[in-house]
Amino acid sequence: MDFHDTPVEAAFRAEVRAFIENECPAGIKRRGFRAAFGGGGWDDIRMSREEYFATNGAWVKKLADHGWIAPAWPKEYGGAGMTVMEQFIFSQEMSLSGAPRGGNFGIGTGWAGPTIILYGTDEQKKQYLPGIVQGDDVWCQGFSEPGAGSDLAAVHTRALKDGDDYVVNGQKIWTSGAHVAKYMILLARTDPDAPKHKGISYFILDMKSPGITIRPLVNMADNHDFNEVFFDNVRVPAKNMIGEENRGWYVGTTTLDFERSGIATSISHSLMVQDLATFVRENKGQGFISESKSVKNEIADRMIEAGVEEMLSHQVISMQNRGLVPNKESSIAKLFSSELDVRIAGTAMHVLGPYGQLRTGSPHAPAGGRVESTYLYATTSTVGGGTSEIQRNIIASRGLGMPRA
Repeated sequence: MDFHDTPVEAAFRAEVRAFIENECPAGIKRRGFRAAFGGGGWDDIRMSREEYFATNGAWVKKLADHGWIAPAWPKEYGGAGMTVMEQFIFSQEMSLSGAPRGGNFGIGTGWAGPTIILYGTDEQKKQYLPGIVQGDDVWCQGFSEPGAGSDLAAVHTRALKDGDDYVVNGQKIWTSGAHVAKYMILLARTDPDAPKHKGISYFILDMKSPGITIRPLVNMADNHDFNEVFFDNVRVPAKNMIGEENRGWYVGTTTLDFERSGIATSISHSLMVQDLATFVRENKGQGFISESKSVKNEIADRMIEAGVEEMLSHQVISMQNRGLVPNKESSIAKLFSSELDVRIAGTAMHVLGPYGQLRTGSPHAPAGGRVESTYLYATTSTVGGGTSEIQRNIIASRGLGMPRA
């Protein structure tokens, strides 16, 4: 595999790099420990819409004007129509510079928007896509339930037809950003008598609809990212259904394929390890850094693993660039990446020893206490987008041809 840019790719890389350098305010870039440990896009999801735009609004507008809020989208829908390699180069340069991608918009640009482009009506495209691509609307995902997480076909939330509406009752859980979202992509059961993977429909839900209750789920790192969402006779117009009635499972699996095909994480992990090594060098002899050989070897192992992750990402990109759809390959990359998240956070804790347990706000906490919060939060990477167990099942069945358990 040739990793060198073609002349056209090199010119595009230079364009992106110059744009970021000239247009992105230095104060909103996230480099070093601020980006690597506890200060990435999740900072944005903890902000209200007003707070987010007060901080990042001018930058978001510049990205939107270039079609770079949703660079992979076709130009006719407000995107940049980037090729797969251009998307990869764009992600590389954004990650390397620390420029924010717009953390509040990931579900809209990465999952909801592409699903609407593929399955939505012309009316839905006109109504919802402009708000996403201009960075105006925040979306959340209403898939998981207390009894239906990795097994989404087990959803119990009901949507019963009543005239021109569907009436929704039930509950969703682990809904990232529901407290700041304008819309939700929702899976609900429309035919309770149909087989498990059938009878589910896919809706667009206005989060200001009467009957919606949002309760925060504050995790052990004291972060409010997740929520419980309850539906009590919430009316959803029938025109808000995406795709055919009772075929929402198949639309939903497309959304999850978008989620599992991310290619930017490998770059951020490499930067995290490099930043950790720099932190160790710059704070040598300060008393809170472990300088044992085993810890140095552990950092070296994380750097090797970050390189392996990058190769896995390149495999996914190479397939997409040839018009192929990665499936087991995306699961391999996702599994390795999410578990590397946990290992890197663990290594950072080993480097700092007992000091790594000090929380944000402690005057003695190295790196502002971000290592502690990241260590507690890292495990969620192995759950979102399909648990590690689910990814291993996909790899075994689709990659190795083994029978399902």
